Amino acid sequence: MSQIAALQAVSPIDGRYAGKTKALSAYFSEEALIKYRVRVEIEYFIALCEIPLPQLQEIDTDVFPKLRSIYTDFSSEDALKIKEIESVTNHDVKAVEYFIKEAFDSLGLQAYKEFIHFGLTSQDVNNTAIPLSIKEALADVYTPLYNELVSKIEALAIEWKDIPLLARTHGQPASPTRLGKEFDVFVVRLQQQFDQIKNIPDAAKFGGATGNYNAHYVAYPNVDWKAFGTKFVEKTLGLHHSFPTTQIEHYDHMAALFDALKRINTIILDLDRDIWTYVSMDYFKQKIKKGEVGSSAMPHKVNPIDFENSEGNIGIANALFEHLSAKLPVSRLQRDLTDSTVLRNVGVPLGHTLIAFQSSLKGLNKLLLNEAKLAQDLENNWAVAAEAIQTILRREAYPNPYEALKGLTRTNEKINAKTIASFIDTLEVSDAIKTELKQITPSNYTGI
Repeated sequence: MSQIAALQAVSPIDGRYAGKTKALSAYFSEEALIKYRVRVEIEYFIALCEIPLPQLQEIDTDVFPKLRSIYTDFSSEDALKIKEIESVTNHDVKAVEYFIKEAFDSLGLQAYKEFIHFGLTSQDVNNTAIPLSIKEALADVYTPLYNELVSKIEALAIEWKDIPLLARTHGQPASPTRLGKEFDVFVVRLQQQFDQIKNIPDAAKFGGATGNYNAHYVAYPNVDWKAFGTKFVEKTLGLHHSFPTTQIEHYDHMAALFDALKRINTIILDLDRDIWTYVSMDYFKQKIKKGEVGSSAMPHKVNPIDFENSEGNIGIANALFEHLSAKLPVSRLQRDLTDSTVLRNVGVPLGHTLIAFQSSLKGLNKLLLNEAKLAQDLENNWAVAAEAIQTILRREAYPNPYEALKGLTRTNEKINAKTIASFIDTLEVSDAIKTELKQITPSNYTGI
């Protein structure tokens, strides 16, 4: 896209952020949808030849590579030609059919043109083309970036596995933890949700005008069209054949996919907000890039804008995923047209998701750990050692240990190492227990 065109784009996906989302164009643009439709139509015709239908027995298999080249060599000029045909037909899938018929003329296959789109409804093409584009976009674009982001989080979890951190529950000082473990929580959450995505079928509908192969069966009643459709969808296209259906795919599996993608986004958003908070607490500094401006008014500032950008884009993505997953499974009777216009937007939430992932990754790569601040906060919060002390006292059957520690810690007086040591000295326990208790510090009371 030219710079002028980018400046004039209505959506930031195709404008400001086009460089971060351009890979999706090959899967979700108008040209991409047309190309996927052509691919389905060509592969369907070849599958009819392989039955073979009586009228197609004479076709030499040597022509199959030439047929496939219609979509493998598909160009922007071809897409424009189909759009020109559509301006006359006012039907996008019929325009694809006419385009392929013209290609058959040039290949000397005029006698077989009526077997293009034979017995199909538009949704047999759309409901295979779109799931195929989603499947391949996830494999080629989404998953590599997702893996890169998770790998970065995992690397930080390993790097910081021994760094003690004052926990904050309800925003208040709580039992210490380790910074690496807190990052590992996100790694495991993300991996578990991604595992669910891998188990969701890439479902597609293929069965004629109302899903019953009416036209196929009336023309060739001796062909097992259900078996043919399943083989075509699952072996040729690599999708899951939904059957029975109405005229359209019921989209239940697609809705599950969008819900799963939304949950992954929500986990990333949770991470964004945690890191943003850590930055505000001075636990992290950020690498400074020469020439960058942090604030138009305050020269000293280095704002956590990457995590804010990610959070904002996830909000948009999840709102759209929510609509897609709620709307698509609902259709009046055997079908209405609302799914058609909605499906044209499946690339939009994925675009905002890519922007969010890249922003989070950029932010993570800029983090600089401020160990001195973490250590200072631990030292300033010796009261968190109270849990450890009262638990050991419980073990030793000491009377009312919780209440004893509550009396020590729930005051406005400063609790420090000296205060704790003095308290331990007053306890009626053995010297060995006192020694054990005095070894507890906010920095080493971090669990397993």
